[in-house]
Amino acid sequence: MKKKIALIALAAAAVGVQAADWSDTSLAFTTGTKYAEPFGSTNITKNIYSFKNVSGDKYGQNFFNADLLQSNSENPGTNTSGGGAQEVYVVYRRLFDLQKITGNSYAFGPAKNVGVTAGFDWNTKNDSYGSKKRMLVVGPTFMMNVKQGFFDVSLLLLNESNDPNGSRNSFSSGRYHYQNHADLSFAWGVPTGITNLSFEGWADIIASKGKDEGGYDTAKETHFNGSLMYDVSASVGASKNTFKLGAGYEYWKNKFGNPYSASGNPGAFAKTPFVKAEYHF
Repeated sequence: MKKKIALIALAAAAVGVQAADWSDTSLAFTTGTKYAEPFGSTNITKNIYSFKNVSGDKYGQNFFNADLLQSNSENPGTNTSGGGAQEVYVVYRRLFDLQKITGNSYAFGPAKNVGVTAGFDWNTKNDSYGSKKRMLVVGPTFMMNVKQGFFDVSLLLLNESNDPNGSRNSFSSGRYHYQNHADLSFAWGVPTGITNLSFEGWADIIASKGKDEGGYDTAKETHFNGSLMYDVSASVGASKNTFKLGAGYEYWKNKFGNPYSASGNPGAFAKTPFVKAEYHF
């Protein structure tokens, strides 16, 4: 199964080099003061610098996002002279659009089209845990019939591993592979009905991935990240959707599968308001 998923992800990356029919590239800055980390603080300030590209071609769509997350000292880093941890988190998704590929309609009920999504997550972080997450994903995507914007629902199979430092528990030696598990994933960008204001974000309901690398049970994970973004481009003489400002909220219970406990592990439950600025080019 792991080899099959890896081959699908490699095929997705190969198709991703096709010439794009359209493309949107953006830089973003997000900041909040109530981020949380499992077995750590619930009052972490983070500045997040993001690079994102979304494009479409004759086979479907590509999505690439790279975040650089800078924490304050509430989430201490190693070898940072008392400063906060730094993390890089990369997501790539390739959507194979079945209508584009076959020329047939796959509309049914609330779905206007169906596709297959494949891709990966990759991260590294210089805190005491030292996450080195590697994850392959594959599964069907249902593109909902909304009047404007998009709303996609995916049912993904996740193949995840990690190779942390081992400072928290007696972790297994070398890279540890969790059980394959399911993710009900949502992504959207829709107008609100108020001029220049859109509702954008994603959400995941992720099943337990079995035992963690320390031999402890993991928990079902619920992650929501949504923001209201206002297009301020006209006020600075720029083209529509060039500059956006907004605010949002992140709800992340049992973060990364770590069971939340109000007394033992409050950091596994993040409830984070944030502000965000985007530049599209």
